[in-house]
Amino acid sequence: MDEMPGEGVTVRIGRATWDTGWFQAEIFASLLSELGYETEAIDPLDNPIFYQSAAQGDIDMWANGWFPLHNTYLEDAAVADNVELVGYEVKAGAIQGYLIDKKTADEHGITNLGDLQDPEIAALFDGDGNGLADLFGCDPGWGCELVINHQIEAYELTDTVEHIQGSYNAIMGDVVARFQRGEPVLFYTWTPNWTVGMMIPGQDVVWLEVPFPSLPEDQMANADATIVEGVEGCAGDADPCEMGWEPNDIRVVANKAFLDANPSAHALFEQVEIPLVDILVQNAKMFEGEDNDEDIQRHAEEWIEENRDQVDMWLDAARGASS
Repeated sequence: MDEMPGEGVTVRIGRATWDTGWFQAEIFASLLSELGYETEAIDPLDNPIFYQSAAQGDIDMWANGWFPLHNTYLEDAAVADNVELVGYEVKAGAIQGYLIDKKTADEHGITNLGDLQDPEIAALFDGDGNGLADLFGCDPGWGCELVINHQIEAYELTDTVEHIQGSYNAIMGDVVARFQRGEPVLFYTWTPNWTVGMMIPGQDVVWLEVPFPSLPEDQMANADATIVEGVEGCAGDADPCEMGWEPNDIRVVANKAFLDANPSAHALFEQVEIPLVDILVQNAKMFEGEDNDEDIQRHAEEWIEENRDQVDMWLDAARGASS
């Protein structure tokens, strides 16, 4: 068995624009290094650019594919024919949706995003005085941007709600500041994410249900899956909770030619699983200030050593794939 099947090969690893996914990317980089690969981290890329670059062979892989949310990027045949989804880092565990502070929810009986059709309810979340609720959402170009904009129209909220966009961490910093001042907040988030560590569902905030399932056309086949059981902090203690979003799988996306030429890397990508709770713990460390590249690399190396028995099984299988 070749202990270093990747020797002489450089893997170009894309970084997502959301830093809550950098930990997973660094785990893959470290594991690839143990197989002898050199790794090169590519500066953060917007989703469309990554998928196009991976299809063209300019980038080899990233660890931040969210499906079905990212299905829209595979509608381009030039992309779909040249990339492959591999493995499941997190299987159906990445939930997402809309939250408001529990205080406002309890005082005004707000349990559903559709309640914001009422201008008086919407005005509670109006921070700039324009009469529209501030829904803090997604960076332009993210898959969630399309869903939020679609749902604002589908739930007839265009006259009472506006989608606040920008750098996610920056706008969520505004949300946290408002919350800490005791002001109402309305925002989109996902797990794993530091936001649900700062504002805990069921204790500080609640997940809002939506009036009915409605997703962009490329995702509507999965609409029934937006009704999720066991969601901690669903408004009104509803169970199941109509989140409006299907739980996503987080998967590696890689260039097909790279995978064909590197069976050891392919085998590694197929096996790696990272528990959601471990990602949340690492994300909390980042929010507390351990957020530079050296910190994230250390977090990944510590996670690998804490899970060394399982990791060695993955690496042995990857080495066997090359023989």
